Amino acid sequence: MQDRIRIIADCNIPSLKGVLEPFADVEYLSPNEITKEKVAFADALLIRSRTVCDKNLLAGSAVKFIATATIGFDHIDAHYCDSNNIKWISAPGCNSGSVQQYIASVLVTLAIKKNFNLPEKTIGIVGVGNVGRKVERLAKVLGLKVLLNDPPRERIEGSENFVSLEKLVSESDIITFHVPLNKNGVDKTFHLADEEFFEMFGGHKTLINSSRGEVVKNSALKSAIRSGKVEMSALDVWESEPAIDFELMKMVDIATPHIAGYSADGKANGTAICVNGLADFFTFDIVKNWYPSMIPEPDNSQLISLKTDDKDNSSIVADYILSTYNVLEDDKRLRNSGDTFEKQREEYPVRREFSYYNIEVSDANESFKEQLLQLGFNFK
Repeated sequence: MQDRIRIIADCNIPSLKGVLEPFADVEYLSPNEITKEKVAFADALLIRSRTVCDKNLLAGSAVKFIATATIGFDHIDAHYCDSNNIKWISAPGCNSGSVQQYIASVLVTLAIKKNFNLPEKTIGIVGVGNVGRKVERLAKVLGLKVLLNDPPRERIEGSENFVSLEKLVSESDIITFHVPLNKNGVDKTFHLADEEFFEMFGGHKTLINSSRGEVVKNSALKSAIRSGKVEMSALDVWESEPAIDFELMKMVDIATPHIAGYSADGKANGTAICVNGLADFFTFDIVKNWYPSMIPEPDNSQLISLKTDDKDNSSIVADYILSTYNVLEDDKRLRNSGDTFEKQREEYPVRREFSYYNIEVSDANESFKEQLLQLGFNFK
């Protein structure tokens, strides 16, 4: 019989407790408790983005496997792990539906605030991977013209569907980032939005960042907001988080504590990828394609029935989006308590994605139905 392995797991990974205990000894710790001393005798780590897995943490340890329940993996020193025979995996695409919902709420909220029509705008999507593709689909459903920038994909697929960053900036009214954090190399994204980037702005634009905080340079964004080059902005991720720039928080239109991907569905997807990857690596006799048996229910009703009389399609779709998730609730919490950034992430209310909800139509206006179906809603 195989000896039981020891696993250190982030205590904030949902639906995990009790799953691996038949096969391993599992210790659940908060991110700041996952130290070199704690992992010294661990065989595997199940983590999130707050645990930096590099030589400082891993040197001399027994760790053979690391899984992060996040799409990003810049907190894992891939070169060190690969050089020391430590297998690592991330959870690409696990929260793409959640980020799509977040961006949907941001777009309709800003449109209402500034009284503009989304179909009259052009959105530039920087980074068109698992998340960017979902945002592209969302933008088209909402009627925006879409420009895409993704140099890695363009090198593989050709330039037909992509534009340069300069062209994207020049022709977009709204720019949204969905890139990984690369600190070096030809596809460097660290401070991608710096002074030079904002100098390309020919007019007033909207900037959204829900990728990684360091993609946008704080000082450059503040200057761009002051000068009017950035007319509206929404930040879910921040340089040096959780110690965020409070001056910048007051300047942006929407400020949230790195929760764009925090739907209960996205979290369940991330947990499942970690569990299945670990089970494959250590050959645990666990249910194939394991998935959490229960996902928490939100406070709002699964069945949505809204009045659509005397409203155009854009307004109706906006109402349904905001009925599932209103980003201003997260914005209010952060502004009221900016120094509890991490606590707000750990205690984040249950949010479910569009696919959780059923729509009941009580009147004759169903011309918006196809738009909502494309977003993932269900019709009763």
